[in-house]
Amino acid sequence: MEIFKSAIFEQFPEIIFGLSPKYGFDRKAPFYFNMSLTVGDDEKLVWENRELFCRELGLERNRVAFQRQIHSDIVTIVKEPSFVGESDAMVTDEKMVGLAVSTADCTPIFIYDKENKIIAGVHSGWRGTEKRILLKTLGLMKEKFGSVPLNLYVYIGPSISESNYEVGGEVASLFDSKYSTRKPDGKFLLDVKKINYEMLINFGVPENNIEVSPHCSYGNGNLHSYRRDKENSGRALGIIAMKGDR
Repeated sequence: MEIFKSAIFEQFPEIIFGLSPKYGFDRKAPFYFNMSLTVGDDEKLVWENRELFCRELGLERNRVAFQRQIHSDIVTIVKEPSFVGESDAMVTDEKMVGLAVSTADCTPIFIYDKENKIIAGVHSGWRGTEKRILLKTLGLMKEKFGSVPLNLYVYIGPSISESNYEVGGEVASLFDSKYSTRKPDGKFLLDVKKINYEMLINFGVPENNIEVSPHCSYGNGNLHSYRRDKENSGRALGIIAMKGDR
């Protein structure tokens, strides 16, 4: 199974990180190696998939916090590995508490404060990006945990690329025109990764501390994509955790 990893996090032996692929453990169509309980997949299989994926990362499934993502700007501080309810970003300073972000085109963003030992996982589709959920997460880390931009290391994970993300003018108009390209038919191609990348830069995170995945969820056949597969799309999980005592 080809787990998607982050080069920037691999310099920190205390960090556990991985994002699940579409294919693994011989799971069958239409959902394949799916991590979501809400797409119509067999619930027993989904729990098994989560168990298998967490085991591959070196985590127990019951050490991972999950959220019900609603395309909001809600950021939750997590102290225990549990279901935290409606939220689209989680932050923790607890060791061996994984933070799970579910995606199938939206942009997953993972953050590590190497000095204060804080991690965050952010789900940022166009709605969350328009609400600046990443910036709100960074602000909370600064206010509650004393994080400073120079100490933050960030991975912008696999998500749909600009060349495959067509939106209407009503969506494109929510963002600066530099983030979109107008097509001859009047539709637009929107670069959500770039918007979030520039939020990080404007916050003060050094360019060398940011890794942007080159993988497009729509174009890479080993990633789940709702835009590509519609009702047959499963969901990936990206999980970040810090090693240490429970």
